[in-house]
Amino acid sequence: MQQVQNGDKIKVHYHGKLRSGETFDSSDGREPLEFTVGSGQVIKGFDEGVKGMKVGDKKTVEIQVTDAYGEKQQEMMIEFPKDQFPADMNPEVGMQLMMSNGSGQQFPVTVAEVKEESVVLDANHPLAGQDLVFDLELVSIEPTSRIIMP
Repeated sequence: MQQVQNGDKIKVHYHGKLRSGETFDSSDGREPLEFTVGSGQVIKGFDEGVKGMKVGDKKTVEIQVTDAYGEKQQEMMIEFPKDQFPADMNPEVGMQLMMSNGSGQQFPVTVAEVKEESVVLDANHPLAGQDLVFDLELVSIEPTSRIIMP
C-alpha cells in the first residue's frame, strides 16, 4: 500500500490542540485539508508528520514550537499611539484588528496591552510560542507522476 512522500497531493482530516488540550482548529464537519507534501503549504511539523502514512491511517503528532509557528518575536510587538485609532474604537486586550503596512498589505494583530497614551499590538502569529498536537487521519493520496527514464 502506498505511503505519503514528498510531492504527493493528500487529503487529511485533523484536530489541532495546544498542549493544554484546548482545540485551536479542526476539519471536523468540513472537507479534509488538501495540500502537496513538501511544498511549504503547511507548517514543517505537519508536513513531516504525514510522511509515511497510508490511506486510513490515524496518528497523533506532537510538533515543537520550532517546527510550528516559531517563538514569539519581540520585534513583532508594536506600540501604537491611541490617537491613531478611530475615535469610536475602544481597544481592549485580546481584541483582533487588521493593520496595514506602508505597502498597503494587511495583517492581523491582537491587542496585547492598553496603556494611557498607546496600545501594544502583537503581530506574531496567534500560535507563535506554542507546541502543537495534531490528531491526523489520512483520507487520500494522489501521487505525483514519476517518470522513469532508461
